[in-house]
Amino acid sequence: MYRAITRNIEVSVEPFYLEERSDPEENRYVWAYRVTIANQSDDFVQLLSRYWHITDALGRVEEVRGAGVVGEQPELNPGDSYQYMSGCPLTTPSGIMVGRYTMRNERDELFDVDIPAFSLDLPDTSRTVN
Repeated sequence: MYRAITRNIEVSVEPFYLEERSDPEENRYVWAYRVTIANQSDDFVQLLSRYWHITDALGRVEEVRGAGVVGEQPELNPGDSYQYMSGCPLTTPSGIMVGRYTMRNERDELFDVDIPAFSLDLPDTSRTVN
C-alpha cells in the first residue's frame, strides 16, 4: 500500500497485476489499482480532475489528464472516504505511476492533492536498486 497526505487529504493506492488480462508474448501487461481518498480535514472537498504521469520500464512517459475519476467527481465531507478501481496497461513488465488530483473546497479554493508514486511490478519478480 502506498500513501500520501496533502492538506489532510490522504490518498492510498494498492496496485495489483492482472495476469488474466495480460499477454506477455504480445508485450501486454495490465495492472489494476485501488485508490482510497480519505478526507481527514475540517473542510468539504470535491475532486475535480486527475493527472497521471506513467513511466514504463524503458523510460517512456505517458501523461493522462481528465475530469474526475471513473466518470465521477466525488464530494467528501470531513471524515468521508471514497474508493475506486481503475487500470493501466503497459508494453513493459514494470512501470511507475504518480499523479495528483485537483480539488475544490467549500471556499471555492482550488488545490492539488498528491497521489503517491507506486510501482507496477510482476509478482515474484526480483527487484534491484541501482
